[in-house]
Amino acid sequence: MQGTDRDEGWLSAVRRVPSPNCDERPAAEAVRLVVIHAISLPPDEFGGPGIIELFTNRLDPRAHPYYREIQGLQVSAHFLIRRDGEVIQLVPCSRRAWHAGVSSWRGRERCNDFSVGIELEGCDRVAFEDAQYLALNRLLAELRQCYPIEAVVGHDEIAPGRKTDPGPCFDWHRVHGAGR
Repeated sequence: MQGTDRDEGWLSAVRRVPSPNCDERPAAEAVRLVVIHAISLPPDEFGGPGIIELFTNRLDPRAHPYYREIQGLQVSAHFLIRRDGEVIQLVPCSRRAWHAGVSSWRGRERCNDFSVGIELEGCDRVAFEDAQYLALNRLLAELRQCYPIEAVVGHDEIAPGRKTDPGPCFDWHRVHGAGR
C-alpha cells in the first residue's frame, strides 16, 4: 500500500490516534471486506471529541446524557473520516478492530476477522460531505492496492435489523467499486 508501513498496517499520510480496542486477526486471515459505518457523538452532532474519546475509552459519561448509556462500551474502527475529509487511523489494518459486532457476510460470521471498518462522521438524517466521499474513495483505492478486497458494504448489510448505518443519506453511487 502506497504511503503505509505495510508490515504494521498503518497509513503514513493520516493522523494516528491508537485505540486499545483491537486484537490479533485469526492466523492467515486476509482483509477481504470493507464495512462502512456512520457515527456522531453526541447523536446528530458533529465536530466534537466524542468519537475519538469513545474509540480510546476516554468518553466522560458526565459530558452528555447519551454517554451514560454507552458507558463502558469498547469499540473501535480502523479509520474515521471527519466531515472535513480528515482521515484518522485508530487501528492498524493488520489487527482486528471491534466495529462490526454480531455480523455475517455471504454466510460467513464474525466480519471483524476479515474486514476493515471505516467510520464516517455522520448520521441517518444529514447528508455526508463531498470531502468525505473524496477521502473515502482515496482510502478505498489505497486499501485495494494492498488487500484482496471483494466488497464494500454498509454496516446495515452485515448486521440487518440491528444496524442502519451508514444510513439513508449515504450516497452509494459516489463510492467507487461499491457494487450497488
